Amino acid sequence: MSELASLTTAWYDANARDLPWRAPDVGAWPVLISEFMLQQTPVVRVLPVWREWVARWPSPADLAAEDSGEAIRAWGRLGYPRRAMRLHACAVALVDRHGGQVPRRLDQMLALPGVGDYTARAVLAFAYGQRHPVVDTNVRRVAARAVTGAPDAGAATTPADLTLVESLLPATDQEAARASAAFMELGAVLCTARAPRCTACPVRTHCAWHRSGGVLPAGPSRKPQRYAGTDRQVRGLLLAVLRHAPGPVAKPALDVVWADAAQRERALASLLADGLVVPRGERFGLPGRSPADL
Repeated sequence: MSELASLTTAWYDANARDLPWRAPDVGAWPVLISEFMLQQTPVVRVLPVWREWVARWPSPADLAAEDSGEAIRAWGRLGYPRRAMRLHACAVALVDRHGGQVPRRLDQMLALPGVGDYTARAVLAFAYGQRHPVVDTNVRRVAARAVTGAPDAGAATTPADLTLVESLLPATDQEAARASAAFMELGAVLCTARAPRCTACPVRTHCAWHRSGGVLPAGPSRKPQRYAGTDRQVRGLLLAVLRHAPGPVAKPALDVVWADAAQRERALASLLADGLVVPRGERFGLPGRSPADL
């Protein structure tokens, strides 16, 4: 085991947050749900929704039996609701292709709807204890700082990131999976982008960036995404109306949520194009059968 992996894993064993999807008997499907939900969304917002989903849909077959509109409704205000549709499509694929089970092979994981390089490897590592480089923004930052001395790893994951992180993993599957979780936790809790807590870091004496002085860039490494006033906010307001409605709603019920008609129509058109909203005559609703259709 590399020194970085050893030190980080020991710190993780003593300090890891108690998150329900980390329980040893939680199962691969709840882990997969958590990985979909945690994309660009803080843990504190994911926790209650994850618990509701796992209780309502404890297996892929349970979710696949529902309309995709119910997945969108249950997604609530987590944001980026296309993830709900992709997770529903993933559940359908798991039932159709894998007997309702989350597969254990990387190629089969990557072939599932909505599952990319990170999610596939994360599920295989955290649910099945396999050895894979699990590389998200936090892990890339830890590796960049500790090994290369850079304050950040850049905007996008590259093959070089995968190679670097894999080189840090222990040889055995279980130890590697534990180290993958530890690297991620370290980046999320201590080795943060703008306020790293280097004095509490278990690898600070081995960190090339810390040894060089630990100087952060003058400005943010990434430009923060604005939300207020954007089409994304308007999309969320429109979807909120439909999530809380018992059936399809007339256009005036949507028009009242935003004063700028041009922006409102643009947001609605994008929801229709994404399949998150469907026209029902002169009304609008979530995809799938609505109560009014039954």
